[in-house]
Amino acid sequence: MPRPRTDDSHADTTPKTKPIITTAGVEEVVARYQNAPFLAIDTEFMRERTYYPQLCLIQISDGDFACCIDPLAKDIDLTALWELMRNPAITKVFHAAHQDLEIFLNLMGELPTPLFDTQIAAMVMGHGDQVGYDRLIKGILNHDIDKTSRFTDWSKRPLSARQVDYALDDVIYLAKAYPIIVDELARKGRNEWLSDETTKLAAPDTYRTAPENAWQRIKIRNMKPVPLLRLMKLAEWREAEAQHRDLPRNRIMRDETLVDLAGSNPKSKGEFSKIRNFPGGNDGKLVDPVLRVLQMVEQLPDSALPAPTPRKAVKKPPVAVMELLRVLLKHVTDAEGVAPRLIASADDLEQLALDDDAPIKAMQGWRRDLFGEPALKLKNGKIALAVDQRRIRLIEL
Repeated sequence: MPRPRTDDSHADTTPKTKPIITTAGVEEVVARYQNAPFLAIDTEFMRERTYYPQLCLIQISDGDFACCIDPLAKDIDLTALWELMRNPAITKVFHAAHQDLEIFLNLMGELPTPLFDTQIAAMVMGHGDQVGYDRLIKGILNHDIDKTSRFTDWSKRPLSARQVDYALDDVIYLAKAYPIIVDELARKGRNEWLSDETTKLAAPDTYRTAPENAWQRIKIRNMKPVPLLRLMKLAEWREAEAQHRDLPRNRIMRDETLVDLAGSNPKSKGEFSKIRNFPGGNDGKLVDPVLRVLQMVEQLPDSALPAPTPRKAVKKPPVAVMELLRVLLKHVTDAEGVAPRLIASADDLEQLALDDDAPIKAMQGWRRDLFGEPALKLKNGKIALAVDQRRIRLIEL
């Protein structure tokens, strides 16, 4: 999990548990974990100045033995660790895994498998939406995580004892909580619910931004096809540049600058003085590559233009129906002990209010049984909501 920077210069610099800093050490600990049924895994990284996260520490525990590996150590080879991450017999347990998995995908070329995310499991178990690690461990183990090293620069060496102990706690208690979570999921018969949510987590495309799709991250409104095509190509160029140079997108060029370029379409160096926040102005190093992108767009045929977005009258769902669906969703999720977002979003409810056959997740599989079918009955007057001693009750009509 990422931690922002702070000054840790006055802390003890002699770790009580020393990180592994040699290839031999990595191979030794990997051999120790080979027969583990699961591994709790976490990472510490920095990414303020890079496009890709800079891996600074890897923590692992099998419930009996916890260690941390220093990927910044000189000449350390992590090949054995990557093979361990590929072992299909060992479940890899993370909490809020997205950024950790992005790191492994970048360095391994693939994702660890099989995966288990305790944050997703927490939603299924009713601990709330996107519950934090501290809160989850408090709820399951009644243990308070030490937060004193939450803000630190994980790229600085040597690491202090406080930093190492804090980092190890992230996997020590995760490994203790995991079997409890698994037992509760099995007891409630919700393993299927979890597998639905894990599918996207295990898809490599979840963590990659193809340069040609980078424009979709930029907030725009009502842009005509020609300037939109310019923006698409400029965003594609910036994304490729950021990936190649390993720099944050906005360190290359800010979103609003791309939008300004797409709209004004400068044709000479002199016109770049009018572009807000353009790096270096008329004499900037990016003037020539941007001009080349804009000139390339001028040469594209009309068939390359994006289709204009048709203006549709936005149909508003009936307010009363929306309110009833919200109350029903709250009632169902409270009764089942599950996070509402796992069943339906606000947009899902709007679609369902307008269309009984809305193509939303709430109308599929176990979600349909839990909420979708009662929602249709409520919409069509087959059940009603009533208050019974301050509690919502469903009444068949």
